[in-house]
Amino acid sequence: MSLDPPAYILSLQNNIRARPISWEGAVRARTITDADLKKIKSIDKVRKEQRKHTIEADPDIFCTLLLGGDNAQSIFQSAAKRPDIIQYMLVLTGDLVDDIPSFVSTLINHSNPYAPFIPLIKQSSNPEDPIPLLTSSVLTSLISNALVAQNKQSPQVDDALPKLYTYLATLAKSSDAGLQDIAVQEYSALLRTSKSKQLFWKQRKETLDPQVDILRNAAGAGKDTESTLWSGGASIRSATEAGLGGGVGIQLLYHVLMVIWQLSFEGRLVGKGLDEDHDIVTLYTQLIRMSPKEKTSRLLLSTLYNLLSSNRSALMPAAVSAKLPATLNNLQSRHLTDADLLDDLKNLNDMLDEYTKTQTTFDEYAAELHSGHLRWSPPHRDPAFWCENARKILDDNKGELPKKLAEIMAKEWRNDKQVLAIGCNDVACLVKEVPEKRMQLEKLGLKGRVMELMQESDESIRWESLRAVGEWLRYSFD
Repeated sequence: MSLDPPAYILSLQNNIRARPISWEGAVRARTITDADLKKIKSIDKVRKEQRKHTIEADPDIFCTLLLGGDNAQSIFQSAAKRPDIIQYMLVLTGDLVDDIPSFVSTLINHSNPYAPFIPLIKQSSNPEDPIPLLTSSVLTSLISNALVAQNKQSPQVDDALPKLYTYLATLAKSSDAGLQDIAVQEYSALLRTSKSKQLFWKQRKETLDPQVDILRNAAGAGKDTESTLWSGGASIRSATEAGLGGGVGIQLLYHVLMVIWQLSFEGRLVGKGLDEDHDIVTLYTQLIRMSPKEKTSRLLLSTLYNLLSSNRSALMPAAVSAKLPATLNNLQSRHLTDADLLDDLKNLNDMLDEYTKTQTTFDEYAAELHSGHLRWSPPHRDPAFWCENARKILDDNKGELPKKLAEIMAKEWRNDKQVLAIGCNDVACLVKEVPEKRMQLEKLGLKGRVMELMQESDESIRWESLRAVGEWLRYSFD
């Protein structure tokens, strides 16, 4: 799935190509040498075939012009005080990289191919500054080619890629959809190997979180994990050709989904973290309900399949709780024509059917605890469930489940506070149904934890923790 270059970048490049440059004045000022100017003129404003022939006749001298070497400075260093020349040469370099694959090999095999460019992406804090924007485009092309061309990861890529990711994160956090789209498309171009995905995941707070925020806005939920996502309040009728919730355009949505789809092929690495940090299955289930295009539905289903198939025990409970099976059934009622989409839909349905037909309500609850992430799935609010299963929960496998509950509640859950409210609810139900076992829970630290949570700012946590403490106090004088 290739993407067209961002329109924002294309417009900027075309504008710069049309600007006149006083090259002779730069030579007189000793900004560049006469030899450099001859090389530039031999490949500038000539036909592509002639440029390609000139470069391929002596690629090393043009590599030295751009990257430096043999005691010569890169033109990006020698012309550092001439932003017009820097911009023009960045556009020209981008053209060479796009049009002459053999020259790309010469560039990426240079001893330090990214050194002239890294300072340029750091030179301004203004996200609209053209020099960092153009530099990121060139760097992305070079590094993405290096990732697949070189048999093993190079130290130069290992050093440059995290810095490029950090710069792109500043664009992704912008409120400008054009800048966001540049970041997202360049991320997509870079996520071509396991190593680049691992580095991206390592920096996920800056690289991934802004993209999930875009998806939440598209789903109409902002940063609120539960309200809209769990209500299923938005639907395909909410989406228009122009965009979805939060003014997110369909193309930007598609590009963000593409990045997370690429990441999902490292499902074992990212699956549980995506669930704990972003409740990804619930978010994607809501986006499936709203998805107005088969191309977005295809990416949503394929990503879910990758994540669920590699994290069944951790993510299947989330899929059931989010009503993914019912959502997929609704999707089947649409007139779908995309073969890949239909295959993914069938595979997901088969996987979910296999899981749900063997699960009792107790199994579902136990699986949810083992997943490490609680949701308001049906058992939590069902008095009959607790009456029938509370003792089994406490005794099963030497008390493994309450230990899991204690582990979950020990975390802060800053991005999903409802987990703590649900945990307090479960503690209250266990104490109410099996009061003689409350010492077992106290030894696990659950009594102390629910008492701490009475001071929480979140009203639902305060209410549920108060209820749990109340159940404990009911028997404190027995």
